[in-house]
Amino acid sequence: MRGVAIILILALLAAFCGGCWSRREITEIAIVLGMGLDLTPDGRVGLSLQIARPGAFYGGGDTAGGEGRVACWVVRGEGETLEEAAAYLAGKVPRELYWGHSVVLIFGEEMARRGVGAVADFFGRKREPRETMWVTVAEGRASDVLECHSVLEKTSAQAAAFLVTMGLGTAVRFREFVESLADEGVEPIATRVTVREVGVTPCPGEAGAVGPHRQAETSGTAVFRGDKLVGWLDQAETRGLLWLKGRAVGQVLTVRVPGKPEGWLSFRARRQRAEIVPRLEGGSVRFDVNLVAEFDMVEQGGIGDFAGPDQIRGSERLLAGAMEAEAGAVVERVRSAYGSDIFGFGDAFHRKYKREWHEMKGRWDEEFARAEVRINARAFVRETGLLTIRAETGRE
Repeated sequence: MRGVAIILILALLAAFCGGCWSRREITEIAIVLGMGLDLTPDGRVGLSLQIARPGAFYGGGDTAGGEGRVACWVVRGEGETLEEAAAYLAGKVPRELYWGHSVVLIFGEEMARRGVGAVADFFGRKREPRETMWVTVAEGRASDVLECHSVLEKTSAQAAAFLVTMGLGTAVRFREFVESLADEGVEPIATRVTVREVGVTPCPGEAGAVGPHRQAETSGTAVFRGDKLVGWLDQAETRGLLWLKGRAVGQVLTVRVPGKPEGWLSFRARRQRAEIVPRLEGGSVRFDVNLVAEFDMVEQGGIGDFAGPDQIRGSERLLAGAMEAEAGAVVERVRSAYGSDIFGFGDAFHRKYKREWHEMKGRWDEEFARAEVRINARAFVRETGLLTIRAETGRE
C-alpha cells in the first residue's frame, strides 16, 4: 500500500509540473538581434537595440524584411549607466526584451575610447546575452551600423555577424573579449566595422540603377590597451596580425616574381599555425615566432610555367618572405604606435617563465617594447590548379 501511495503522490505532483510552466510566447517578447553602445554628447550611455519584427521573417523573401516588409525596429535609450539605459528602453518597448538571440555587440568609437570595462561587466553578469555574440567597434557611431540595412540579409546586425564570420579579418566573440580584458598577458582586439556606400541595385526594365546604398562592412581591427580603444589596423596590417595568431586560413597573399616586372602569383592559405617561443637570456627577453602555412595557387599574372618543382620552391620562398615582412611590420607598428601586446607575447612568456613573470608583469609594457622579436616563416604550396602555364596573349 505504501508503494501505491508514493506512486499516486508522484503522479499528482507531475500533473502540476507541466513542461511549459516558464514559457514565453513570441507575441510577448521583443527579440534583440544587435546591440550598440555610444557615448552621448553629455557623457551618458546611449544604448541602441535592433529588434526583430517576427512577421517579416515568415514566408521567405530575399530582400530586407521579405516582400517589402520592414524586418526590424531600432530603438534608443540613454542613462547614466547601461542598466539605467536598458531600464529606460523597457518603458519604450511594449514587450519584454529578450537578449538571447543577439548576434553582435557594437561599441561606438567614442565609447570604446572612454573604456568598455563596465559594459563588459554588465553583459557578463546578465544571463540572457550569449557569450558567443561577436564584438565589433564602429568607426563612428554604433547606432549608424544598426540603422543601415543590407540588400542580402534581413537586418544589418545579421549582415555584420556574417561578415565577421567570413574569416577575412579578426573575429572575436564576447567570451574571448572578456577573457582578454582580464588576462595580463594579452590585450583585447575586436573587428572594425564601417558604414559606407556599397554597390548598386539595378532596376529591371529601366536604365540606370538605384544606389549606391549605405551598409556595414568590415574594415580592419580595433586595438585596445586595457579596456580603452587606442587605434586601428587596416586590412593589410590585420593580415599580419592573423599570421601571428595562427588564424590566417582563407587569406590571399600575392607575391611578385623576380626578374619579371609583370609577373605575379596569388595564393590562398589553406592551413596555418603559429608558435611563439619566449627566451630569457641575461635578463633580456626575446621571442622566436615560427609561422607555418600551406597555400593553394589561385591566380597567375605574367608569362611562363610556375608549376614546376623549382618554380614551386621559389614561390614558397617568396611566400615565406612575404609572411615574415607582414608579421614583422605589424609588430613594429603596434609597439611604436600603441604599446599594446595584442599578440599574446606576455601570455607565452607567462606560461614558460612563471616565476619571472610575477616580477615582470608590472612593467610588461616596457619589456614588450624593447624585446627582440625574430620571425621565421615556412610556406608550402600544395595545389596549383588545373592550369599550369599562362599563355601569352595579345601578340600580333
